Amino acid sequence: MTVRTRIAPSPTGDPHVGTAYIALFNLCFARQHGGQFILRIEDTDRERSTPESEQMILDSLKWLGLEWDEGPDVGGPHGPYRQSERGDIYAKHAQQLLDAGHAFKCYRTSEELDSLREERKAAGLHLALKPADLALDKDEQARREAENWPFVVRMNVPSEGVCVVEDMLRGRIEVEWAQVDAQILLKSDGMPTYHLANVVDDHLMGITHVLRGEEWINSAPKHQLLYEYFGWEMPALCHMPLLRNPDKSKLSKRKNPTSINYYRRMGYLPQAVTNYLGRMGWSMPDEREKFSLTEMMQAFDIQRVSLGGPVFDLEKLTWLNGVYIREDLDDAAFVRALRDWAFNDAYVNQIVPEVRPRVETLSQVIPLAGHFFSGMPNIEEADFEAIKLDKETLVKLLQFLVWRFEGVPAWSKDNLLEEVKTLAAHFELKMKLFLAPVFIAITGASASTSVMDAMVILGSDMTRARLRHALDVLGGVSKKQAKRFEKEYREL
Repeated sequence: MTVRTRIAPSPTGDPHVGTAYIALFNLCFARQHGGQFILRIEDTDRERSTPESEQMILDSLKWLGLEWDEGPDVGGPHGPYRQSERGDIYAKHAQQLLDAGHAFKCYRTSEELDSLREERKAAGLHLALKPADLALDKDEQARREAENWPFVVRMNVPSEGVCVVEDMLRGRIEVEWAQVDAQILLKSDGMPTYHLANVVDDHLMGITHVLRGEEWINSAPKHQLLYEYFGWEMPALCHMPLLRNPDKSKLSKRKNPTSINYYRRMGYLPQAVTNYLGRMGWSMPDEREKFSLTEMMQAFDIQRVSLGGPVFDLEKLTWLNGVYIREDLDDAAFVRALRDWAFNDAYVNQIVPEVRPRVETLSQVIPLAGHFFSGMPNIEEADFEAIKLDKETLVKLLQFLVWRFEGVPAWSKDNLLEEVKTLAAHFELKMKLFLAPVFIAITGASASTSVMDAMVILGSDMTRARLRHALDVLGGVSKKQAKRFEKEYREL
């Protein structure tokens, strides 16, 4: 048997370090066994998936040195490798489940589903929705079907008993069927959910081992049941421990930068980031801290993975990056790294139009454009004192902007300007006053190059990181403020 593993990221935002972490371990496991590693794009979320996000995923994983044998960019015998291009395959398999009685068409409306859940909650029932709960009487089912009501395809699941799932690291995992809902397999727009697409694709692509985050443990019974329904052999499962913040909470962008692009823009070396991710819950046989990707692949053993939540410590990563700079880069390599990082033609050419019209001597360039070549601006709360806004409004403005920017589908000046205008109107502020604290947060100064253009050039990850940094400088958002802000934000 040829070992085949995969990574299947969703192109719905910045590439996450958690994606790279899981990709790294899948790659190393495959290479340890002389196998193959596949990249598949799960872009069935039509509203949030973008080509720009997909390209960032590909670029960031390649930057880290993680190479795949098959994928949307390199092709392969099991394509297409984008789920949006495999709709007919999923429809065929969903129909197969319907014909066999393993799935059913559900015509329930969202209002009816909400009502069902509220009724069950009021009755003290917290179990999953089962086919019997969702069933309509035969006449109503026939009427809705005859009138072409929208429907989803759901899977039949047992109501009683225990599902036993075998895990490579955790051994026997037991999940009560009462906690497993009648999962949607095919949405009303004809697109599959993760659960159907993941099982069908893994089988058709010959995946033998699935290494994924532990958040998917509760979904394992659904996947195992689908394999039984189709009569297929299920890949071996390995649920990896989740990355954690230093306070042991799940790694989140609100407490730690999570975008691979952020670390790239901050000037971390790819080999240092890959090395550090390799230390997340795993260690070399000799316990050394520093090792290359090749060394990790040669020494890899999945049984050396610790189930304790690995802590993603930014200070430790920064220390390791410094070790790489000092030990692995001579002067010539250091200069090459600088060029690759921010002094390459592609990046500098974006900045030149912002700077050239504003300077009279070349010595003025660095003071004016320094924010394009730095990490977090060196700012203090006093830097915001000249702005004619009270502190709570300042904090709220920056927090609202972070939230709005998190939902921008494509990072472009037009889209950012639309969000800024929306918020300026909400705060009843002229654009100049609204952007005043944003200038300081992004550039570290009250006046500089265009802040809108700067945000586009810096990218989504760095822009949001600097806005969050400014929030921290201003004292952050208290729990009471957060509740007030969230309520007001929802009304926007």
